[in-house]
Amino acid sequence: MEQYEPDRLSPARAAAMRRSFTSGRAALTRRSLLRASAGGALAVGGLGTLSACGIPPAGKTEGGVSSDDRSKEEKAVSFSNWTEYMDVDESGRRHPTLEAFTKRTGIKVKYTEDINDNSEFFGKIQPQLSAGQETGRDVVVLTDWLAARLIRLGWVQKLDPANLPHAFANLSPQFRNPDWDPGRAYSYPWQGISTVIAYNKKALDGVEVKTVSDLLDIPELKGRVGFLTEMRDTVGMVLLDMGKDPARFSDDDYDAAIARLQKGVDNGQIRRFTGNDYTADISKGDFAACLAWAGDVVQLKADNPDVDFVIPDSGYITSSDNMLVPNKARHKTNAERLMDYYYEPGPAAQLAAYINFVCPVDGVKDELAKIDEDAANNPLIIPDQAMQDRSRAFRSLSPKEETAYEEKFAKLTGA
Repeated sequence: MEQYEPDRLSPARAAAMRRSFTSGRAALTRRSLLRASAGGALAVGGLGTLSACGIPPAGKTEGGVSSDDRSKEEKAVSFSNWTEYMDVDESGRRHPTLEAFTKRTGIKVKYTEDINDNSEFFGKIQPQLSAGQETGRDVVVLTDWLAARLIRLGWVQKLDPANLPHAFANLSPQFRNPDWDPGRAYSYPWQGISTVIAYNKKALDGVEVKTVSDLLDIPELKGRVGFLTEMRDTVGMVLLDMGKDPARFSDDDYDAAIARLQKGVDNGQIRRFTGNDYTADISKGDFAACLAWAGDVVQLKADNPDVDFVIPDSGYITSSDNMLVPNKARHKTNAERLMDYYYEPGPAAQLAAYINFVCPVDGVKDELAKIDEDAANNPLIIPDQAMQDRSRAFRSLSPKEETAYEEKFAKLTGA
């Protein structure tokens, strides 16, 4: 089991976490640009209607530290999530799916939007978890790299499949087997986050962009291209373009990807590295093309007909935010019941109709169509099989790798 050592957080890794908080995925528009209209395109669905398949045995056997589960005696569950990451209905009523869960089960949900940044939240819960104490939370939602770290540290509890029948059956194949939690023994995705290429048709003026190589090599795009400040998304997309698998790359592969990006910086091809503030650049045409998060692109396309996207044939990077049960949680069974509830197609579709990201629940398209048919037919919201097949995940990094890689990326971006 990995031991927690505060001094492992190098300056480069700390800078990367700050970038995420101020302009990266932690500042994504799921928390700020949601919902232009009740029937608009601001929705996200599942990943098609693949038949459910069994989850293979988990690769880990050790679990976290449980406490006396008081779920039967205390009909309650404490749920910590990011801001603007839960449904609101057309009348403005907050969290109707949570109300429905309580009405059905009698379990009262204490829902708190107290996660603004992975690193910041880790700082809140680390003292209790490292001391073997409860955090006061039964469910937390963390981005994949931090979820992986808590699992390695032994700070989250192994889930009971008996309490998660819908999650077991309906989890999309795309999210079933991350290398940091094979078989989803400790976590289930809340939402997925996909990286694509966005472009402004007017700014391109007839130039065709289909690949990451096009962003880096087409002379007409010089000074009008953007890449992301999130290392895994930018380097992952370049690795795919190079024919490398982001789940199995070497140090030399990583260095080659950094070298390709460095050339784009040195020759002025890349205008800058951005967080989600690229939305203004691509809308105005200051960027002709850039890497972008699919959730933003749905909103941008709805607001500006000049904005569109392309999925490279080489593939695209998908990450996830994930539900976990911390050690010593008082209401583990209730937490699992809540997690499972959001893997039923009905509640999943209601959530998807408000949140502008990839729903990890398979078979949600028909339910989403009842709420918003256009959203259900949007390829960024309900990817077809070919698009799902092109989805790739960036592999887990050891602390040593993460320090080295973030230092190189920080030097590249000037962070």
